[in-house]
Amino acid sequence: MQVVAITGAIGCGKTTIAGVIRKLGFVVYDVDKWCRHLYYEPDFLQKIKEVFPFCWQNGVFNKRILRNHVFANRTELAKLEKMTHPFLRRKFLETIHKNSRFCDIIFVDVALLFEMGWNQYCTDIIVADVAHDIQKKRVMARDNISEADFNNIINVQMSNSVRIGLADYVINTDKSLGCLKAELIELIKAIKSC
Repeated sequence: MQVVAITGAIGCGKTTIAGVIRKLGFVVYDVDKWCRHLYYEPDFLQKIKEVFPFCWQNGVFNKRILRNHVFANRTELAKLEKMTHPFLRRKFLETIHKNSRFCDIIFVDVALLFEMGWNQYCTDIIVADVAHDIQKKRVMARDNISEADFNNIINVQMSNSVRIGLADYVINTDKSLGCLKAELIELIKAIKSC
């Protein structure tokens, strides 16, 4: 079975690529979605409350406060990652194992592919890329954040130029969905023929 990772820095279009691939009929797993589910688990929320108590206001968890806090401080981000990454790795390996009997190819939409060392489990890696100014505009508009918040996020992420150096394929997402779809159809044909 081929395991194809789709990765890229925030706002570079990896989720758009994943969406197009899904519409083409392929299975695409979204690691961010797995992580979001963690925040509904009482045991996980209790750990968050113990490590980041200031993220609770009037008994309600505020994820935006947590996000702003960890992206402004690498040490705090490492604490959060230590809590989330083991769960995500187990889920990833379970997903590969379960699908190995039924699928010839699966895709995984994963922002922190290299940071978590998951590239070792992938047969191919697609990196989404776009010009920095477009990336910044996308993220600021989508997440309703300031330029300073955007810079905090970018500063703790692996640079996209490093990701590109580790990629098997690079897709620039600054194009129409029709052009992106046509490019991905050809790319998937090439991957499947290997």
